[in-house]
Parts: sequence; structure tokens; C-alpha cells
Amino acid sequence: MSEPAPSGLRAAAPDLPAQVGTARRGAGSDSAAACKASEPREAGSVGATPVPLISLRGITKTYGEGSTAFQALKGVNLDIHAGDFVAIMGPSGSGKSTAMNTLGCLDRPTTGAYLFQGVRVESLSRDQRARLRRRYLGFVFQGFNLLARTSAQENVELPLLYRGDSASVRRAAAARALQSVGLGGWEHHTPAELSGGQQQRVAIARAIVTEPAVVLADEPTGNLDTRRSHEIMGLLMSLNRDHGITVLMVTHESDMAAYARRMVQFVDGLIAKDEINANPTTSAPAEPVAAQEP
Repeated sequence: MSEPAPSGLRAAAPDLPAQVGTARRGAGSDSAAACKASEPREAGSVGATPVPLISLRGITKTYGEGSTAFQALKGVNLDIHAGDFVAIMGPSGSGKSTAMNTLGCLDRPTTGAYLFQGVRVESLSRDQRARLRRRYLGFVFQGFNLLARTSAQENVELPLLYRGDSASVRRAAAARALQSVGLGGWEHHTPAELSGGQQQRVAIARAIVTEPAVVLADEPTGNLDTRRSHEIMGLLMSLNRDHGITVLMVTHESDMAAYARRMVQFVDGLIAKDEINANPTTSAPAEPVAAQEP
């Protein structure tokens, strides 16, 4: 039996919140609307979605107390609209990872308001935040975080197991997710039998198997070579463009950030720059042709 939605998130379709339902993946036949929703907009402007999917207002985060206290976030304001593809950048210690943890409901802000489709996330209980994560957020990590002795199929099924879905539902959904990332036929391979790029594809399939509103990717290409990095970015771009999934990605690599249609730069716990990328990368650069020996 599926778990109930967190309090304040109203049901739409079977046990889905009405607010979040409009920001999900287009329900298959609504890809045109999803693409329309994903068109870039200036920060703070009014787009097709009247209420931001995610809104941060005056967010601060302080670690420690007294003379050892460190303020990682110093009053962050940020709106994320359904269909956005946002690259979050900044030097080490800039606050970007803390902001990502806040956006992913993994950490609570010290002060300020975090609204997910109008619902005050910081006011939810720990269990309610966990349910929100499981139902509406998908996570992709630099280190893949796959279970080593478990098949690709079983790794992808894991979020559905936590959600309480039946075995038949889990199997079918995991197979679809693996197919969508180009790994149909690889269901029974363990991580050790897969390349780094294939492992990250499994991790992305695991992130999207619940049909989340948002995928949060933390340095998704950090452990990959250049060619496979561009393959993964092409996949994230396709999920955003063709299926309307909102993508929030932390990266240090400017060539990977160039795939996003919006770039947010953190410096010293604040957003220093928030701008539209008018010409995002749409395909991997051509590989150099090896010079022939005379």
C-alpha cells in the first residue's frame, strides 16, 4: 500500500498532490506542454507556472554555535519553476552544497522559508519531509551510490520498495526506467559488470523511477571521462527537454554547466549571479580526429 502524501500536499490522480502534479513529467502524452513549461525565463519573472515549484526566501544555515559558528548560507532567495534546468556553481565553501541539501530536503535551514509548490517544507515533520523526498525528488550522486552485490534492476527498484509498491509494479517501472536511459537488456548486471557511464545511467534510472517532479544531481559527471560525461549530460538534457523533469545540478565544470538553461553562481553563502544561458549546449562536441602518421 502506498504511503500518504505529506500534510498540505493535496491528492490529484491516485494519491498525488494537485500542486506537484502539474510539474511532473507530462503524463506521457503531454510532452508539448512539458516542453513549453521548460522554456527559460528570467529570474523572478512570471511564466506559464504562476507559483514556483520551489521557492527559497531568506534561507540561512549556520553550523555550530558561539565563536565556532559558521554561516554557510546568508539569506538566499531563489525561485525554481517547473521544467527549469539549473546549473548551481561556485567555489568550495561557497554554499552551493548546503543549498543543494536544503533543496533536497536533506537539511533544514536555520531561518527562512522553503516552499515546495506553496507548502512550507521547514514546517513539515521529519517523516513528512522523507515522504516528500521519496515521492517528488530523485537524486543522482557523483559516486553513483549503487549497491555493489545487487543487479541494476534491483538497484532501480529500491525507491519503489521504500515507497511500498508491489513487486510487479516495481519490476515493470524499473524496466521502463532502465530502457529510458539506454540500458534495456542490462537489468541483471551488477555494478562491477558495468562501466562508469553505465553505472551513472543506472543511478539516473533509479532517480526517475518514481516519476519525480525534480531530479537533483550532485556532480553527476565528476567520476567520468569526457566522452561519458557528455553522454550523461545529454541524457539529463533529454529528461528535462522531452519529459519536463526539473533538473538541479551542482557542478564545478563549466562545459557541463553549459547544458543548463540557467546558471546560478554561489559566492560566500549568497547567490552572486543568476542568469539565463541563451545558447545551451545541445549535443556533445565532436571528438578530435587522430592525426595520421605520414
